[in-house]
Amino acid sequence: MSSVVIIGAGHAGVQAAVSLREMGFEGKIQLIADESHLPYQKPPLSKGYLNGKQTADNLLFRNAHYYEDQKIDLILGEKAVALDTRSQTVSAASGRVFSYDRLILATGAENRRLPQDIAHHALYLRNMTDVQRLRAALETAKSVAVVGGGFIGLEVAAAAVEAGKQVTVLEVQDRLMARVLPAVLSEVFLKRHREMGVNVRLGATVSAEILADYEAVVVGIGVIPNQELAMEAGIECQNGMVVNEFQQTSESNVYAIGDCANHYNRFAGKRCRLESVQNAVDQAKIAAAHICGKAQAYDSVPWFWTNQYDLKLQMAGINTDYDSYVFRGDLSMDKFSVFYFKGADLVAVDSLNRPADHLAARKLLQAGVTLGKDQIVDINFKLTAVLT
Repeated sequence: MSSVVIIGAGHAGVQAAVSLREMGFEGKIQLIADESHLPYQKPPLSKGYLNGKQTADNLLFRNAHYYEDQKIDLILGEKAVALDTRSQTVSAASGRVFSYDRLILATGAENRRLPQDIAHHALYLRNMTDVQRLRAALETAKSVAVVGGGFIGLEVAAAAVEAGKQVTVLEVQDRLMARVLPAVLSEVFLKRHREMGVNVRLGATVSAEILADYEAVVVGIGVIPNQELAMEAGIECQNGMVVNEFQQTSESNVYAIGDCANHYNRFAGKRCRLESVQNAVDQAKIAAAHICGKAQAYDSVPWFWTNQYDLKLQMAGINTDYDSYVFRGDLSMDKFSVFYFKGADLVAVDSLNRPADHLAARKLLQAGVTLGKDQIVDINFKLTAVLT
């Protein structure tokens, strides 16, 4: 009977363990987490957990009894430091050694950091301990600087200003979320943050002198994949561990899933590394299926979301390569969707406060079905009608 070791207990790692059991795997499963907490969801950290609307227990994937009942050996507080693909072992910092027949790397990503001489007192947000530090800082700090105008930075800014803090967002680009949003959506979020009292500074530079003016500094400038374990073991890595359609790395009995995996994505038309719950969960299922002899290729529509104030943005597909777009809905009421096209092909949809559009877009993109721009702008037209 084979054994599976899973390194990392975020969305990807936990889903892999759950899926293995659901698909009938009867061998040994060891799920290794470097944190001491029971595995928990990460997205609410910068949303409901930061603003106190959710407790730590609300974030748990499963309670401790689940892992016991499913015979998943959950090992907390162990950091994997070495991988030997020849002996098929993983060594932990404690000295423990774990043997495997199949290994799943769900090591995630870590925050990009500012140089210490610029922001030695900066706070980062990646795990529950980080958020607990941030919450403690916000209890006493009156002024808060958020470095980075991406999703995480803006979610933190929203939570801080709603807590009554004086918040400044420092963004180096000329608009918010410029890497993933068109100007019209960037402008909506800029307007709302400023209406709520956030001082948004675009084209901003950051220095020790500037940050010294704030009682708390939070940095959200992206992440880099945790790939050192694989690289040192000789596994091919290029901005993450390079995997095939079944999530296998260059070592066929070693899989990589989630934020740390570089895969070919047909919706991007190239290799990429995605940082989302959807990607983590779906890749975990693909790896588990392959281990269980039920191989299927990864081919999921990427989707993501962010909540800021009363704005709920849901994204389907990848909107980085398009040549035209059309709107559906009411721009004046911040309730509209942007449909992106490459030639005649629909490639992505961003929906602001229009969840039905988002769900329809995911179905359309998965099916590879396009629709006319005149149909999109007609709000009485049912988008999924073209699927029947």
